[in-house]
Amino acid sequence: MRLVPVGVSGSLPGPESPASCYLVQAHDGERDWSVVLDLGSGSLGALQRYVDPLDVDAVGISHLHPDHCADLSGLYVYLRYHPERGSHRTGQPRHLAVHGPSTTRERAAAMYGLESGENMDAEYAFRTWQPGTPVHVGPLTIEPFAVNHPVEAYGMRVTGPSSDRPGERATLVFSGDTDHCDALVEASRGADLLLCEAAFLEGRDDGVSGIHLTGRRAGKVAAEAAAGRLLLTHLTVWTDSADTLAEARGEYDGPLDVARTGVVYEL
Repeated sequence: MRLVPVGVSGSLPGPESPASCYLVQAHDGERDWSVVLDLGSGSLGALQRYVDPLDVDAVGISHLHPDHCADLSGLYVYLRYHPERGSHRTGQPRHLAVHGPSTTRERAAAMYGLESGENMDAEYAFRTWQPGTPVHVGPLTIEPFAVNHPVEAYGMRVTGPSSDRPGERATLVFSGDTDHCDALVEASRGADLLLCEAAFLEGRDDGVSGIHLTGRRAGKVAAEAAAGRLLLTHLTVWTDSADTLAEARGEYDGPLDVARTGVVYEL
């Protein structure tokens, strides 16, 4: 299993990265399977560097803020109007599985500007996350869990065949957007890699709670959960990553870095 961060910028696209988007791939002995976690503002363009959108097997949306779901509109156009494989040309609906919060179907249609009663059901098969109910995509298993954010929001625990340990399975946990919560700690226990948001800084953002983690709080989660590696993401464009790393290092003494677009992380 491998992780490719496509977009790592928090809350809005930055000059060096789109907003949140992560490609998870695994091989089952016959073919590669591709799952996209979040499809935030500007991410669809960068995603095409790593996979043809028509070859994506499923999309998982953590929550419905635009920096995590806006490019569902662009993907809809790609799936529908691609001149060779699009559903408008082939006459065959795509029904790409899109897992997300309970109102994802309605929000996606509204973002694209469809009229009342119109939908995207030919291109997308919308499915609502159910905490504790796993979703299987080829050799990958995704387990959603509710997190601490102002809107309905989920993190995801993904397990799949290990690239580093043949015959074993590896675990990736994606925090989504969240402040510290017990569910994130529990989901992250023993994970090989914790991909964790850290949009806020201690001192600077103390007046805001229930929205984002800081580097210190992300490090605390990784330490409490005994995660094998911590990868910080969703840093805002006005945040110095060195400050976030220093905060996390004060709580977590394992392998630690900031996610970089296009870097392949093997698990």
